[in-house]
Amino acid sequence: MSEVRIVAEPRTEFGKGGARRTRRAGKVPAVLYGHGQPPRHIALSQRELLHAFKTDAGTNVLLTVDLGDGTELALPKDVQRHPIKGSFEHVDLVIVRRGEKVTVDVPVNITGELHPDAILDQPNTTVSVSAPATAIPDSLTVDITGMGPGSHYTAGQLELPDGVELEGDPETIIALALTKPTAAQHEAGLGETGEGAESTGEAATAESE
Repeated sequence: MSEVRIVAEPRTEFGKGGARRTRRAGKVPAVLYGHGQPPRHIALSQRELLHAFKTDAGTNVLLTVDLGDGTELALPKDVQRHPIKGSFEHVDLVIVRRGEKVTVDVPVNITGELHPDAILDQPNTTVSVSAPATAIPDSLTVDITGMGPGSHYTAGQLELPDGVELEGDPETIIALALTKPTAAQHEAGLGETGEGAESTGEAATAESE
């Protein structure tokens, strides 16, 4: 994984008003803490933070935070984003050390094609792993090539890089091959939906009368 350098400025305004003014200036209110150090209230560039999160590491991006009087390695812990704009509202950063192991959620990508009679269900798109802070995998991959109806792939079957260990239940299902509905079943389902809508419409008409 790569490290992204980001410049931090000390933050002196607090509360909702101060946070709004920070965001209007193109900055993101943030708190940096961990390893016994007192929390540092900082502001980060909205643009630089967006760029960092667009790397392959995503939310597990390792940041080198330039504090002016030194640097700290940190991982995003709690990220708040605007529900519509997608911009950052607030970020908590946890200080980490090289060689230290951390627990993070890593996305699981699916490759390959199922058996023609199957369709894919992916009940879990991430898994929790313990990994060196400087070697967190960007993602893990599951190859579903040829999986037929009834087959499944569990977290315990994932191939993990050296130094990375699975956290949680190894029986957690990552990918599940379900039986593909036949054309007749598909049409029957559409028919039931149509009949249900028609019945609902008739009921509404009757009530209005």
